[in-house]
Amino acid sequence: MSSLTQSIRFARSQEGVRLAYASSGHGHTLVKTATWLSHLEYDWESPVWRHWLEELSARYRLLRYDERGCGLSDWNVADLSFESWLRDFESLVDAAGLERFAILGISQGAPVAIAYAARHPERVSHLVLHGGYARGRLVRAARPEQVEEAEMMCRLAEIGWGKTDPSFRQFFTTQFIPGGSPQQHAWFNELERISTSPGNAARFMQAFNTIDVTALLPRVRCPTLVLHSQRDARVPFDEGRLIAGGIPNAQFVSIDSDNHLLLDHEPGWRRALAAIQAFLPAAKASGTDPRIGALTSRLLGLLDLMAQGRDNAQIAAVLGLSEKTVRNHITQLFDRLEVDSRARAIVLARENGLGQAGR
Repeated sequence: MSSLTQSIRFARSQEGVRLAYASSGHGHTLVKTATWLSHLEYDWESPVWRHWLEELSARYRLLRYDERGCGLSDWNVADLSFESWLRDFESLVDAAGLERFAILGISQGAPVAIAYAARHPERVSHLVLHGGYARGRLVRAARPEQVEEAEMMCRLAEIGWGKTDPSFRQFFTTQFIPGGSPQQHAWFNELERISTSPGNAARFMQAFNTIDVTALLPRVRCPTLVLHSQRDARVPFDEGRLIAGGIPNAQFVSIDSDNHLLLDHEPGWRRALAAIQAFLPAAKASGTDPRIGALTSRLLGLLDLMAQGRDNAQIAAVLGLSEKTVRNHITQLFDRLEVDSRARAIVLARENGLGQAGR
């Protein structure tokens, strides 16, 4: 995978489950919430994920992990529930020593990202959601046949997931990447087999079906970008619209694609990447003012919000702080930057690439 390298480490969940996570690249930290079809080593060289990992690692410090039951993390676990995934995310970002960071939530990772952002507004600088949903299949099912289809998928995974013959898994592959090449389909079929067990696959899908974070959408306060493929066969386009409509001031980008996971050859991938790059903070240049380079993550996040043109009340709402606390932090920030006014702080911030998300 080009010249980039990743470093793999292990952390423990609150109940002792071993969780594998990997870090690559440099710059503003972007944490990808886990999805159930993942393997940190196998994904690194894959024709389905390689372009995602290369492009994001070239721009940001990318942290990703295999969730419990998958990849290099422990497979034999008693609890495979939405709450366990959220607790694991909390444990991982703490183990990695992160204070404030952006989150990328794809597919099942989107509701975990939403729940974390709602619960910890002071930790999340930006939220990027692609192909996500706030309601699982059984929650959004409006007709009996939709309930039957959801239950059938769980049974199909339990019966055929681990077989050498990939025909059972091909059913799922064509939902994720219908526009994939034979090589990409073959790789994804194999990923399904090696990333988790048949029993876990069924348990995962049963848990996905009952997810519902719609009540949390209005509580997300950070800048949010929602992307969704127009003809996504795995998660309906309207689910992306529902998320964007529920999160205050979320930006929505419609992607002209059939694929749930965007592939490197399609124009939609370049559109999505450009939107993400324009939305997330730019990496610090080598010539960044040393005063800004010396700021803590909390003060850097505060300065970024100021550079976006937000007033104290808006900053307080985003960070989950009182306006008095924000004023105290701003006083400390002025001392660190050696400036005597908000205007001078904003000029310095923008000269060093901050404040891009709100402009």
